[in-house]
Amino acid sequence: VDACPLLAPSLDTALPAARLLARALEGIGKPFDIQITATIQGLDVELRGPGKLGEKDRLRLIEAANAASLARLTNHGDLVMQREPPAILIDGIRVHLPPGAFLQATEAGEAVLARLVLDGVGKAKSVADLFCGVGPFALRLARQAKVRAVDSDAGAIAALAQAVRMASGLKPIQAEARDLFRRPLMVSDLKGLDAVVFDPPRAGAEVQAKTLAKADVGRIVAVSCNAGTFARDACILIAAGWKLGTVTPVDQFRWSAHVELVATFSR
Repeated sequence: VDACPLLAPSLDTALPAARLLARALEGIGKPFDIQITATIQGLDVELRGPGKLGEKDRLRLIEAANAASLARLTNHGDLVMQREPPAILIDGIRVHLPPGAFLQATEAGEAVLARLVLDGVGKAKSVADLFCGVGPFALRLARQAKVRAVDSDAGAIAALAQAVRMASGLKPIQAEARDLFRRPLMVSDLKGLDAVVFDPPRAGAEVQAKTLAKADVGRIVAVSCNAGTFARDACILIAAGWKLGTVTPVDQFRWSAHVELVATFSR
């Protein structure tokens, strides 16, 4: 396979780069996942697998990375080589990515989701963005509202905080590293908020949904890539008196059975 018609043009060199890296990894004899992200500076690659890199392996990888003109190559977050710190633009704001950063599948998909989230919170002036990642929603929300952004990924939170420091024209964003599965925001933490956005991983946010159900906020916006866990979490909210409003599917996983969705809840 020489090319993938589903990839964005910025990822045209991703397959050749992956082949070069795969050849460099052949001597390890263990499988590796190769995660490739298109950035302003070029391709940002994170390797993940059970194999350990020896010095010769690292040298081969550096040679392959230079041949592929990668912006950065990391292995389980550890730097192997870097030409420039990779960054992306979120709503015009530069965000320097931590290794292996989670992003939406496509820029177009992210833009649609963000518009639905902004529509969902309405004129809210104080919003919590839970499972916020590097801030695709938080940075946009901060154009109109104060934001409390929370995620378990300390690297993502650090990237968001740095972006906020360098940006202008935003309302305050409080970025907090916190495992919401083990330490969900409690009802007392949610006081004073007009709206809450939550975008959990595929496992959903059952524990957090139970405290959101009791929260005195005007609106909740749920973003999900798993309709099954979304339905479970939605039932928790509905049982507590929340009314399900719109549910909008976003087909950003082309030619697959997966679908993203955005749903709104109100009292």
